[in-house]
This record gives sequence, structure tokens and C-alpha cells, in this order.
Amino acid sequence: MNKEDWKKKQKTCKERDFRFTTVSDLPVKPLYLPDDIRDFDYDKKLSYPGEFPFTRGVYTNMYRGRLWTMRQFSGFGTAKDTNERYKYLLKHGQTGLSVAFDFPTLYGRDSDDPFSQGEVGKCGVAIDTLRDMEILFDGIPLDKISTSMTINPPAAILLAMYIVVGEKQGVLAEVLTGTIQNDMLKEYQAQKTWIYPPEPSLRIITDILEYCSEHVPKWNTISISGYHIREAGSTALQELAFTLANGLTYVEYGTKAGLSVDKFAPRLSFFFNSHLDFFEEIAKYRAARRIWAKVMHDKYRAQNPRSYLMRFHTQTAGCTLTAQQPENNIIRTAFQALAAVLGGTQSLHTNSMDETYALPTERAVKIALRTQQLIAHETGAANTIDPLGGSYYVEALTDELEKRTYEYFDKIDTLGGVVPAIEKGFFQREISRSAYEYQRALEHKVKYHVGINMFEEEGGADIEILKIPEEIEKNQIEELKEVKKQRNSVKVKRALKQLYSAAGNGENLMPRILDCVREYATLGEICSTLKEEFGIYHEPIIF
Repeated sequence: MNKEDWKKKQKTCKERDFRFTTVSDLPVKPLYLPDDIRDFDYDKKLSYPGEFPFTRGVYTNMYRGRLWTMRQFSGFGTAKDTNERYKYLLKHGQTGLSVAFDFPTLYGRDSDDPFSQGEVGKCGVAIDTLRDMEILFDGIPLDKISTSMTINPPAAILLAMYIVVGEKQGVLAEVLTGTIQNDMLKEYQAQKTWIYPPEPSLRIITDILEYCSEHVPKWNTISISGYHIREAGSTALQELAFTLANGLTYVEYGTKAGLSVDKFAPRLSFFFNSHLDFFEEIAKYRAARRIWAKVMHDKYRAQNPRSYLMRFHTQTAGCTLTAQQPENNIIRTAFQALAAVLGGTQSLHTNSMDETYALPTERAVKIALRTQQLIAHETGAANTIDPLGGSYYVEALTDELEKRTYEYFDKIDTLGGVVPAIEKGFFQREISRSAYEYQRALEHKVKYHVGINMFEEEGGADIEILKIPEEIEKNQIEELKEVKKQRNSVKVKRALKQLYSAAGNGENLMPRILDCVREYATLGEICSTLKEEFGIYHEPIIF
């Protein structure tokens, strides 16, 4: 039978009453054939793992040489509470730490700030001063562990605290490994934790790039994050296009600040979501690597091959978890984690089944960790490199996502770039529209979510929930008072004054922030000092 005969026969067959599209609403054909990748050039589009354009992976041997880093995003209550959870996870086979901070910390507020009332330690760990960071990593050798910190406006301060904890452990900054998220552009687009306007925020980021390239060379200075763009409701395509556009904007600002692209680009990393459309997610990661490598080579003329590498962390999609039938979340997470592995991630966090209710219990977080370990050691998925490479469907989908990403780049360029596009509300409108359309698709059963709009069950779930005691906040504030009582207030004031001067005269802020941290200045005091010079951001009305 030839192709045309098969197509005629297929058209006579009954199909399910279903709209066959990806989550990004890309149409899906019934069958993919060589014609769908007719102009496919293996060397230009795929090549080999560890070789330009890195579609098949950033390292030559991928997981045959080393498995991805297994992280569980964790933080709650006080630094002592979280330190105990870290030791529990490390004991059960976690290979890297990922710090979740509470809302006051994310916004640069101290626990005794009226703004913080009721939120201290609730959705992450409370960090007010260097003392908290010392307790957080007590008994955890920073020269032997990689730490990722999901922090944005105050990222420079938390990094400074981490560096100083290393000093106190006798660990040189040169050997510290880890990541700060430090991605402010996506905050204005999606996550909405900000302090300063875009321009001073980007100035702080370039200061971090410059400082770390000299003093903390193994540190990933920005984790350019599509995760929160996707959690806000974007499609996979928008997550891909907006994340890469943000990354390229950081490259622009770094080079404008006089830094050689090859000096800081090798330490940029990325952070993606893994959603429910299995093949679209895999294609997204492959397209991301190829686009980044090409643009860094063709536009920015990077010479160091490491500047072309898109190394990324993946987290399974929190927005797909359901309060209904929460055990289903274990299965969702497993498929999403497998997609990340088949897509070539360097690091992975798997969500726990109970995270629609609260921070995860020890039992739930262990199941989530075991999910990664089962994929690594029982499925065979890590035995060969890019096992879906050459699939007509996956390659066609990768090409389509790449093509449409460049179309988004053109739209953003016509608006003057990422920062002007943020100010005009472009990203916010695009994400909101996609979130609305996906919700309507669920409500009209064009798309399905098991337990929500199909196979529903009566009654609520009976699972254990982690509860943060109310006295956590009181205890944290008492500890903060004690630190303030014991520190040298004259030295604190002097360090904050020097930081204010540095903010005004354009010098690199990192050395001054380190000085403040060493004197136990609080997170809120440091951020307030910078607010005096930089001001605060007010989001434009976009609807």
C-alpha cells in the first residue's frame, strides 16, 4: 500500500469526537511521515549530543555518564525546620538542594514588617539575616552540595549570605556551585514579585554577572525561568519564546555593561515547566537548545562553545495538580518527569501530590523523589541518548515550535524589545489570553483533566496535610530581635550607608551587599536602602 492509498483508507475510519491538538493548540496529524520533515538536514538540525546545535543534548554522554541532579523544592517555617527537611531528603537520595523562601523574603521584607504578618514561614522558609542562613545550612558542607535558590528581587542578598556561610565553613567562593533564579523579567511578565523598576533590577543583575564571573565562577548567575510563565497560563510555545527572549535580553544588558559574552554566558542556566502534553514538552526542550545555540553563535558571535549550551532545570507543572483525587497527581508528575528526562534536562524537581493543599509532607515528598529514582534506575529511559531523536512526529513538532518562536521574536522586536514590551503589557495580555482559552477548553470539554471534567468522584480527599504552627512567626520575630541586639549597630549603619552611595555612583553592588550581610544587616534593611535610590515598581494597567 502506498501513502495516498493509506490516507484514503484512514479518512474512512471512525475517529473519536476529539480535537487533536497540543496544549499550545498546534494541530496534530493522524500520522507523521518522512514528508513532514522533507528538508531535514541531520548535521544542521540534530548533529550529535554535545555538538552544535545541541538539539540532542548539551553533553556528549548525557545520562550514560551522569544522571540529572535530583532536587526537591523545599522550605517552610524557620531555618531550623527546613534544615531538618534537607537532611531528611539527602538521606533518602536527593543529590541537590532547592530552597523555597516565604513571601516576605521573596519581597525583601523582614519577618517583623507589618507587611509580613500571617505569611512568615508559610510558603517557604523565612530568612531575615545571615544568622538564618547559617542555621539553614548547618551541617551541610557547601563544597559538596549544589544549591538552587528560587529568589528574584533580593537574589543578590541571598547569594551574598550563601557566600558568607561558605566563608564561615572554610569554603572558598570559587568552589561554590548552585544557582540563583535572579530572573526579574519574568517577574514583571508573570510571577509578580518585584521591588524595583526594570532598569535598576537589570543593573543589579549585571552586577551579579560581573562579580560572579570573577569571584564565584562555578555559580549559575541567572536561572532564566519559563516555569512561572507557564504556571501563569501560557502555552508551551509562549513559555519557550518568552523565556528565550528574556535570556537574550540579559545577554544584551551584559554586553552593554562591557562584559564579554563568553565571560558570563557559560554560567547562564534555564528553568522550564514540564506540562501534560508529553511530546510537545519534549519537543520544546529540544527546540530551546537549538534556538539558543544558533542565536548565541550567529547574533552574539560567542566563541566559547560553553556559551552555546542551554543547561536547564525542570519542575513538573504545579498548575496541573488537582485537589480532587490527589493521588492522580503522582501519575501526572511521573509522566511530566519522564518527558523532562527524555527532553534532556540537567536537573529535575518533581511536585508532591499534596501541593494543591499545602507544602508537602515528608511522605508525599519522598514519593515525589522516588518517582525520579524509578525513572532513572528502572525504566531504561537513561540508557540511551535522545531516544526520540529521528521520530517524524517529534522532529516535526520541534521544527514547528522553533519556527513559531522566531515569529514571536519578531513581534517583540517590533515593540522595541522585552522591556518596552513589558511596559506595554504585551506579555501579560498574551499569557492571560492563553490562560482564559485553556480554561474555556476545559469547561467545554475540548480538553480534559481527569477528576475535574471527566471521571469525577463525590467527596473530598483524605490525605495528611502539613500545617505550619502559628508560633513560627512569633519565634522568628524573637530571633530577629536577638540578632539586632547582638550585632554592632554602628557597623551596620556604616555598611548600609556605603551601599546607598554605591547604588548612586554606579559601582558594583555585590561587594557592598556582602559587607552588609557580614554585619548582620537584615534583608529588609538592605532592600529599603536600595529602594531609596532605585524607587519601587508599579505595574501598568493593561486591560
